[in-house]
Amino acid sequence: MLNSKEDFRKCLLDMADPLIPYFSEKRARLELGKTAVYYDKRAISMEGISRLFWGFVPFFAGGGENEQWQDILNTALTEGCDKDGEEYWGDFTDKDQKFVEMAAIAYGILFAREHLWEPLSETAKDNLAAYLYNINEYVLPECNWVLFAVLVNLALKSVGKKYSEPKLSDYLKMTDSFYVGEGWYRDGDSNQKDYYISFAIHFYCLIYAKVMEQEDALRCALFKERAMIFAKQFIYWFDDSGEALPFGRSLTYRFAQAAFFSACVVAEIEPFTMGQMKGLIVRHLENWLKKDIFDRNHILTIGYGYPNLIMAEAYNAPGSPYWALKTFAVLMIPDGHPFWSAAAEPFPELKPVSAQPYADKLMYHYRNHTAAFPVGIFSPAGHGQSIAKYGKFVYDTCFGFNVAKSSYSVYENAPDSMLAFEIDGDCHVRRISIDSAIHETDTWSKWSPYPGITVETIIEPDENGHTRYHKITSDVECTAYDCGFAIACRDEDRIKSEERGNMALAENVFSRCAVKSQSGVGVVLGTSPNTNVLYRKTVLPAVRYEIPKGTIEIVTRVDCEKF
Repeated sequence: MLNSKEDFRKCLLDMADPLIPYFSEKRARLELGKTAVYYDKRAISMEGISRLFWGFVPFFAGGGENEQWQDILNTALTEGCDKDGEEYWGDFTDKDQKFVEMAAIAYGILFAREHLWEPLSETAKDNLAAYLYNINEYVLPECNWVLFAVLVNLALKSVGKKYSEPKLSDYLKMTDSFYVGEGWYRDGDSNQKDYYISFAIHFYCLIYAKVMEQEDALRCALFKERAMIFAKQFIYWFDDSGEALPFGRSLTYRFAQAAFFSACVVAEIEPFTMGQMKGLIVRHLENWLKKDIFDRNHILTIGYGYPNLIMAEAYNAPGSPYWALKTFAVLMIPDGHPFWSAAAEPFPELKPVSAQPYADKLMYHYRNHTAAFPVGIFSPAGHGQSIAKYGKFVYDTCFGFNVAKSSYSVYENAPDSMLAFEIDGDCHVRRISIDSAIHETDTWSKWSPYPGITVETIIEPDENGHTRYHKITSDVECTAYDCGFAIACRDEDRIKSEERGNMALAENVFSRCAVKSQSGVGVVLGTSPNTNVLYRKTVLPAVRYEIPKGTIEIVTRVDCEKF
């Protein structure tokens, strides 16, 4: 499906063109749905429009021409920044969502000036510049947001408009303070190590390196060096088919998961061969385009493998998913660039195990699927479903993961890849670990799911799955379920399941998971529909244990396979 530059351009337009009927008369409003977020309707409109810039900026910068879209975006910039206009995007408060959306517009000024700046009237340029400058007048969260201000100030400087050199300097220093080692940053004042490190921090740093290579050579070289190191670990977050690891927040941005590799191509660094990077990007995009991610009007939905509000964050507005267009950054490279002539090569050869202590994970690459074993370290920022997105024992590209509808009953909690304690009808699982360690071949975490219960867990992955060793000290008699992977059981999956003694098995046409123990009872648990991020319906093979007061040690074996 995707190979040439024209293929990528057509793919972008196929996603964008269906949105045209939903623009307002003056183009500064874009209504793609009716669901709410924590910010107001004007910010929702700005977001829906600005996120299209992530695709159209490289489209225009790389020689693409489309008068209709150029006119739409120029008109939106003109009307959205006119304080006296009917479709003004609104004034600001501290930590305003509109500051997020400014980054994409700044991207346009930096790379597609002839299409997205020069055609504006002088009044419109002045209004836009003044609007963007507001990012320097308000408080920003200490996280990847500070790089939005870096891009905005670079853009304003590039067109001779008022900008803040002190803010530019301070935010670059703050970004450097986020660096923890081996290519990894933390997302500011949180401990989260998720896709924001790749499609936000590294992405913006590589864009900075592209723009400022002559003026700030040392910092640009450092950003590129860190990206090269990061790539060697981040590659483990993908499998050979291009499927990326479902993990962490903002999964509704979907194919932005590969945007880091597009940024590497733009910044002219090659952590892998050009063909290998092209192969990953192409397979990743094609993989996503096979999923049910569009509605009947071909608009990207909120969700992951299908439309799903249960797993969404409080900031997922109807236009939010178009952050995914960041991966189209490769469209800005010249027609004669080696990326376009390269064949899409297979995945590079990788060692099976990758210990990534700075990412708080141990990774295991099974080739046709890949798994992450995190240790339950994250910031409970209140975005939604943080425990499900960060706290499980293992995440896998084949099986996805479940989010909870409630803590009441195993059915609604759907605790895949968790040791779930059932007490008075409620499920209690690992939240944030008390202590943890990542070794070359295993992980260890100490955690408490409930007052009076402490668990120490060692997990050892291998070529067939993994083994869990739990030492449980409890003041409460209760039941615990050590659950395996969620197995898709939609009609087309033709599920088979089996409970036999201390073993439980679930298998469908493309995967299987068997869970067994020497001391428990094997069970296959039903789960509430729409709890898995990849599949609409799943079941959970598990081992049920009766937990006495005192200290007990249990061992659970989880075998898994993708066919």
